[in-house]
Amino acid sequence: MEFINLKAQYTAYKDEIDGAVQRVCANAAFIMGGEVADLESSLAKYTGAAHAISCSSGTDALVLALMALGIGCGDEVITSPFTFIATAEAIALVGATTVFADIDLSDCNIYAALIERAITPKTKAIMPVSLYGQCADMDTINAIAARHNLAVIEDGCQSFGALYRGKKSGNVSTIGTTSFFPSKPLGCYGDGGAIFTSDNELAARLAMLRNHGQSARYEHKVVGINGRLDAIQAAILNVKLRHFDAELSRRAELRTRYDRLLAKGGVTVVGEGAKSVTAQYSVRVKHRDRVAALLNAKGVPTAVHYPKPLHLQEAFAALGYARGDFPLSEQAADEVLSLPFSPFLTEAEQDTVANALDEAIKEAAC
Repeated sequence: MEFINLKAQYTAYKDEIDGAVQRVCANAAFIMGGEVADLESSLAKYTGAAHAISCSSGTDALVLALMALGIGCGDEVITSPFTFIATAEAIALVGATTVFADIDLSDCNIYAALIERAITPKTKAIMPVSLYGQCADMDTINAIAARHNLAVIEDGCQSFGALYRGKKSGNVSTIGTTSFFPSKPLGCYGDGGAIFTSDNELAARLAMLRNHGQSARYEHKVVGINGRLDAIQAAILNVKLRHFDAELSRRAELRTRYDRLLAKGGVTVVGEGAKSVTAQYSVRVKHRDRVAALLNAKGVPTAVHYPKPLHLQEAFAALGYARGDFPLSEQAADEVLSLPFSPFLTEAEQDTVANALDEAIKEAAC
């Protein structure tokens, strides 16, 4: 059983993907070019944002968003400690300081009610993470940001395609970002990402920053990075985007079926007015590591997203946080377990997973 069945997905779209890659190889336009321009146009149309700027990874999308806003040394950015390291890593890479606020266990996203107390005169932005494929409480977060004149950067690296009160992830804040890492709901065959905004000035700055700060050939207005998406990855994404809504429908069906099969259901409750793309189907269980070992022994692959919150990572020891500072993030890190999930998961495989999980939970409790 595959944890995420990318092989089945490739088989389903093989002729289209192979043809798209061969066209890029034949025209030798490997950097930027028509495939990238087509992808950016399609991504902007899909999200409803005025601009989509493709880039080399979800991490670089976050870094570029911070750079475009002029955030750096002496500034603070508030985010969640329960996420992949790239979120806080991007803040550190531009020289700013990460300030954490704990999560809401109902969806494992940052708890909006805790954000305001973390704001200081140095705060420049809030970076909510749309974890597991569902947006955070963006209305409340945007309102807090407006009161304090802060930018909001959505780390939507797991949530491309998700809906929040009628708006697509990526288009619910000042700047939105996403990742096209292969295991994401919309993934390429390497690293890739995108940034979304409806601010024309920010979009122009982002386009320069991801291409060495270049405004015209060999004319550099700002110091940027080499953060471009290559044309082969864009070509693959152009194919996959055509099938994306059908895949999201299947994801929703499989999520509902998992919820029905599993007594406890998933770790996250989908909020009112929201639609999750279920980047991972995760549960919270006691004796998590024992349960995972038992499942793996039965041939059911698992993953943990994420086993150690960021405030306890050695890389962020200088921030001065300690165990107990964010108890809900710590609880989630001790209990979350991700199960096999993708649009190509079969119902028979789901039945196997559900039965094995039930047995493993009972055995681990003995």
